[in-house]
Amino acid sequence: MHVSRRLIGALAAAGALMAIPLVVWANVGAEAATDTLLSQGRPATASSVESEELSAGNTVDGDGRTRWGSEEGVDPQWIAVDLGAVHPVTRVRLRWETAYGKAYEIQTSPDGENWKTIYGTTSGDGGTDDLTRLSGEGRFVRMYGSARGTKWGYSIFDFEVYGTGPTAGDAPSARKPGRASQAPLVIGSDVPRPSRSAATRTATPTGSGVGTGLADPAKKDIAMQLVSSAENSSLDWKAQYRYIEDIGDGRGYTAGIIGFCSGTGDMLDLVEAYTQRVPGNPLAPFLPALRKVNGSASHAGLDGFPAAWAKAAADPQFTKAQDDERDRVYFDPAVAQAKADGVGALGQFAYYDAMVMHGPGPDADSFGGIRKAAMAKARPPAQGGSESAYLTAFLDARAAAMRTEAAHSDTSRVDTAQRQFLQQGNLDLHTPLTWKVYGESYRIG
Repeated sequence: MHVSRRLIGALAAAGALMAIPLVVWANVGAEAATDTLLSQGRPATASSVESEELSAGNTVDGDGRTRWGSEEGVDPQWIAVDLGAVHPVTRVRLRWETAYGKAYEIQTSPDGENWKTIYGTTSGDGGTDDLTRLSGEGRFVRMYGSARGTKWGYSIFDFEVYGTGPTAGDAPSARKPGRASQAPLVIGSDVPRPSRSAATRTATPTGSGVGTGLADPAKKDIAMQLVSSAENSSLDWKAQYRYIEDIGDGRGYTAGIIGFCSGTGDMLDLVEAYTQRVPGNPLAPFLPALRKVNGSASHAGLDGFPAAWAKAAADPQFTKAQDDERDRVYFDPAVAQAKADGVGALGQFAYYDAMVMHGPGPDADSFGGIRKAAMAKARPPAQGGSESAYLTAFLDARAAAMRTEAAHSDTSRVDTAQRQFLQQGNLDLHTPLTWKVYGESYRIG
């Protein structure tokens, strides 16, 4: 994600299959207590999938019940994870389903194209392979299977990659808070911007409002409109699928419904997910360039990318991919944490909006740091505290984090929107809602 497009405007006016000899071996099952898990939640791709439900991302989602399954009866096959930056890799843990790899390698790559083997075996027997004391480094790590252990394909519940921080010189020089692989983002394109009329904009909520917090589709739609008012100066968030622009904030291109950015990793994640679904899509040829510019404001290799983005936006599979990535990276984690903290629709939205702007990480100026600062001042309802008092502390911490950056110094998306709803006692986001963001007035209901 990125800094608000509206505010910035004012302030700124998968690798090919290849056989590699088995040359490096490692201990299996040794202690690795000091290793850091690098792969969870990162983008994953594979040479094939048996079905849409058995996608590569299942191996890095932290849920031991989900799995990746390759096409059956075909060798070779691979699955790879993008760590976002070059890291030393010291350990890989594979938890196989019944369909395991008998002969496979663990390979690393700085760019997703040139691979080096750091472990290999020809006698795999399934179960869990905990490969420790590995010595390698790369941004991409993959399991390359050359011989199946069964008549089926390859299937993995968990693909865990461990190591240490980014190699010096390979970490992004400037990054979005909370996303270790991301730099701050986004030049003008031929895609028109939404109208910025100063008149009050009005929309009708799309549903009855029945449900639990933002799990109710009508309330979720309200949340999308609220974010769009700040990000796009428009309540029509569905008009933003084809939006793409460089808004001059150092994060390359910003695009789509919540501002996926070429410099912060989430645009790359999105295009990779879309390409898994539609391999021949207009954006697929730009994947190598997107990997190279990630973590920078560069447009190198992206000539024609804005036009390709607009073309892709006419594909329902691409709009669905945008929805899914928004939910996976921002919306679902925000709502889940808010529910765990015992807050309702307004609190869930406050969490989501904070993740959209600041990123979901633990840094002081990311969502995790904002929540930590709030909890130091007030207990959330799940810990016996007052919901209003806790949300006041959260919004105070959010506004303080915003003011640490010049691009965030206008805190109206908090103070004349969310804080206004809180002061009105509207913890469930009942309509009608009226608010102001960056001096413009909006209404829902």
